[in-house]
Amino acid sequence: MSHSHHAVDFGRAFAIGILLNSGFIIAEVVFGLLSHSLSLLADAGHNLGDVMGLVMAWAASNLEQRRATRRFTYGLRRSSMLAALFNAILLLVGVGAIAAEAIRRLGQPEKVVGLTMIWVAAAGVLINGVTAWMFARGREGDLNIRGAFLHMAADAGVSAGVVVAGFVILKTGWSLLDPISSLVIVVIILVGTWGLLRDSVSLVLDAVPRGIDPGAVQAFLEQLPGVAEIHHLHVWGLSTTETACTAHVVKREPQLDDELLKRIADELHTRFGIEHTTIQFEHCQGPDCPTEQEKQASV
Repeated sequence: MSHSHHAVDFGRAFAIGILLNSGFIIAEVVFGLLSHSLSLLADAGHNLGDVMGLVMAWAASNLEQRRATRRFTYGLRRSSMLAALFNAILLLVGVGAIAAEAIRRLGQPEKVVGLTMIWVAAAGVLINGVTAWMFARGREGDLNIRGAFLHMAADAGVSAGVVVAGFVILKTGWSLLDPISSLVIVVIILVGTWGLLRDSVSLVLDAVPRGIDPGAVQAFLEQLPGVAEIHHLHVWGLSTTETACTAHVVKREPQLDDELLKRIADELHTRFGIEHTTIQFEHCQGPDCPTEQEKQASV
């Protein structure tokens, strides 16, 4: 058996990002109510989901460091999947409330203070941009960090859209643009939330993580020298950031092969990003065991 694990520590970035965005949410709610801007309130709901996402990602990073126990033999890594699922459901409920209010305001528009929208949303562009920048250096090597980076970068774009809506309202007085832009934000949240819901449910159900082709994993294992066949191959997520793989490798020779074990673990990590590998060797013999020539001919 072979195991490997990799973690990236972005604790300070998570802490600063959560504090900045939490303060911004409070400002958006206060000024959104004062200016009667549903766009600001909708964006506050969006940012609340993002803060929850940052908390979830930070918790997952910390839980990855917890040691396994007799009862939790894989540690508490999978708690991040449950947090993601809960986060998605909560966001869908919030989006429904925002959409209902936006539709009501399309029929009964209220006067909106465009200048307030501009200043508060502009602060959002700055805060979300800074938060995204803090995660930028880790986005290539950690899917968890990449998710945080993309979420914050998208939020900066959403806030920029609110700035544009505020300018238009300020110049034209067209208050209907506020609920219209709120519905646009709702659509953006729905798109991101649907992906979060789909991926979290898949992970909870032990689906193969996105970006990994189980057929390619099996093909790699089958072409290894001395390997007759592969069965009981399973690839699943241990957490939102770590992937595991188990397989029965049928060999023509009965001897254990530590060098082959190491090669399998190293190449599964390099080729597919699988950090935790467990291999069980089995021996085949007789007419049912394919020879190397037969294996090559079947490729």
